[in-house]
Amino acid sequence: MTDKDNKKPKLGTKTKAAMRRELEQATAQFLQVGGEVDNVPRGATAWEPGQRPPPSRPLFTEPPSERTPVPEVVATIEARRESLKESRKPASKRGFKRSRKQVIYDDFGEPLRHVWVDD
Repeated sequence: MTDKDNKKPKLGTKTKAAMRRELEQATAQFLQVGGEVDNVPRGATAWEPGQRPPPSRPLFTEPPSERTPVPEVVATIEARRESLKESRKPASKRGFKRSRKQVIYDDFGEPLRHVWVDD
């Protein structure tokens, strides 16, 4: 037995190895009671030559259903969105100072260093 056979399946599921064993046992039992397996050549089909298969069934056969307008729900959502926008204020207005990184250049335009500047 391999490690795969020793793994415990989740409750109510079968491993591939267990399903394979069941299929092999069922096939062996079928052959023991006198059953025969017919070999079908590759490319064989149930359709007779020159006969066409029926067209596939269309997916959308019903007309589209009417939608129910819900303007009061949309208005409630928009009002909630606007109230959230008003409650969000920039960090600088909350009493926090924001700093940003500024590059200091020399006389020739080459960067010398970075400094933090309060806005």
